[in-house]
Amino acid sequence: MENVHVIDHPLIQHKLTIIRDKNTGTKDFRDVVNEIARLLAYEVSRELPLKDIEIETPLVKTTQKTIAGKKVVIVPILRAGLGMVDGMLDLIPAARVGHIGMYRNEETMEPVEYFCKMPQGIDERELLIVDPMLATGGSAIAAIDALKKRGAKEMKLVVLVAAPEGIKKINEAHPDVAIYTAAIDEKLNDKAYIEPGLGDAGDRLFGTL
Repeated sequence: MENVHVIDHPLIQHKLTIIRDKNTGTKDFRDVVNEIARLLAYEVSRELPLKDIEIETPLVKTTQKTIAGKKVVIVPILRAGLGMVDGMLDLIPAARVGHIGMYRNEETMEPVEYFCKMPQGIDERELLIVDPMLATGGSAIAAIDALKKRGAKEMKLVVLVAAPEGIKKINEAHPDVAIYTAAIDEKLNDKAYIEPGLGDAGDRLFGTL
C-alpha cells in the first residue's frame, strides 16, 4: 500500500483552491501557502512522542505530557520549500531548520545537490522535508538520499499537491518515508507539470513569473 496521507480538512481544501487560482497574486499566494503549511504541520506532528513530567499548577502538583526527545527539523527543498517554513514554525516554534538545494542538470535532467546545511544530530531527530509540489519525485528522492547519507533516519515528506507518478517513485525508492499532501492531482503533463496543479510554486511565491 502506498505510504501516503491525504490531509483533506475543509479549511485546507478551501485554501488550496485559492492558490490554484491563476488570479491569486504573489502576496496572497505566499500568505495562503503558509496557512496551509501551518494546518499540515498540525496533522504531521500528530504522532510526536510524549513523556510525563511533573509540574505545579496554581492549585496542585500534577503529572502532564510534554514532547519527548530531540526536536523536529524542518527541511525546505530550495527554493520553493522556503514558502512553507514560516507556517510550520508558527505551530512548532522550537523546530530547527535545515536547508537543501537541488538544481536540474540540463543534459541528464537529473537533480544535482548544490547546498546542504543541517543542524547537528539529525540521526536523532525527525525531519519534515517540505516542498509545495511533488511532481516527478526526482528532487525529493535526491534530497532524501542526501539526508540518509548524512545519518537521517526518521523523515516525512510534506507537500501541498502531489502527482500519482511522484508518489509511486517515492514509495519505490524510499518506502520508509511517509508522504503527507493536501491533494493528489490527476497527472503530470508532457512538460512534467502537475495538472490541475497550481503552476510553478517557486515563481508564484517569489514573483518571478
